[in-house]
Amino acid sequence: MQEETVQPEKSPAELLAEAQAKLEQQRETMLRAIADAENARKRAQAEAATAQKYAIERFAETLLPVVDSLEAALQGGHLAGDTSGVELTLKQLRSALEKSSIREIDPKPGERFDPYRHQAMAAVEAQAEPNTVVSVLQKGYGLYDRVLRPALVTVAKSGADPISDTDID
Repeated sequence: MQEETVQPEKSPAELLAEAQAKLEQQRETMLRAIADAENARKRAQAEAATAQKYAIERFAETLLPVVDSLEAALQGGHLAGDTSGVELTLKQLRSALEKSSIREIDPKPGERFDPYRHQAMAAVEAQAEPNTVVSVLQKGYGLYDRVLRPALVTVAKSGADPISDTDID
């Protein structure tokens, strides 16, 4: 025969306290699991929304040279005679880009230089304030809050050159 180990009986108050402690521990574990699942769901939703929002980024980048070529053809007068077909194509292409939330970055002369949206190709002495746009060499484009391509600009520099050859002795 096997001998059974007899444990002393616990009082109902002790049993109740153990059960409540175990219940509280399980409740906390459940709440943590629910919070973790909710955070994972929100993170997945945010990633999916971002992926959807910027899904056309590569497509848009391939269209930008087409816009540049059409604009150059219209400005340069390389087409003999009627340019209405090219103008209509450019209008349709701009409309397609706009429907895809692609916006031009076309700073005006005198606008403050923004290194996040503009790329300075040259700094020139001008009658404008330093660090302002003098001219736009090529428009930039943005998709929502991202810059696909910065605008290529010339920037005004201050008239006083801090270091010159005559300053060196």
